[in-house]
Amino acid sequence: MLSAGVGQAQAVGYRYWSFWDRDGGHWTYATQGPSTARPSDGDVQGFRFAVSQDSQDAAEPRGTADFAAVCAKTPAQQGRKRIALVLDFGTKADAPSGETPPAPRTACARVPADATTAEALAAVAGPLRYDTNALLCAIDGYPRKGCGEQVASGKSPKSDTTDTNGAKGEAGEAKKTDEGGPTVGLVAGGAVVVVLAGAAVWQARRRRHA
Repeated sequence: MLSAGVGQAQAVGYRYWSFWDRDGGHWTYATQGPSTARPSDGDVQGFRFAVSQDSQDAAEPRGTADFAAVCAKTPAQQGRKRIALVLDFGTKADAPSGETPPAPRTACARVPADATTAEALAAVAGPLRYDTNALLCAIDGYPRKGCGEQVASGKSPKSDTTDTNGAKGEAGEAKKTDEGGPTVGLVAGGAVVVVLAGAAVWQARRRRHA
């Protein structure tokens, strides 16, 4: 039991990109990695950069997302599909030291009918950056440095539900797992196997128990 005057230790989190599906007007934490997810034409998916302890407090992409609006200027093509992607680069509080997150944006990826989410992301959000362990570190060049690093966090990113227009959006619950960690695992980007989203948490835990 802590005595009076002893401060509570800050929670430890990880700074990484998480992966989400848009389902019925709400964001849900993805249950499979972008390398294996094969969205259908008309699907909406999102990525959010933030600090979180696990999938229970992971920050979802802010604002609302509508396929018709995101892909309005991208006509359909025979043999290809369109995926609406929401890229939320997070807040200044979650940014690495010395960096400022770009404004959130959307993109419509028109890719082959059998393409994965990882391939759709690569088509519209380069440059992507990976570390020596093939961990996805940056989308669209952000952040310039750092990759799934452990940080002290005194807040819960989920409390930040401001959308891209400055208004308050819905605060959806991230999908929970038995282990408390994110569920997204391996992502294949071309010939490279990429660890994405909550895999940063998994990797840090593996190092601690090695």
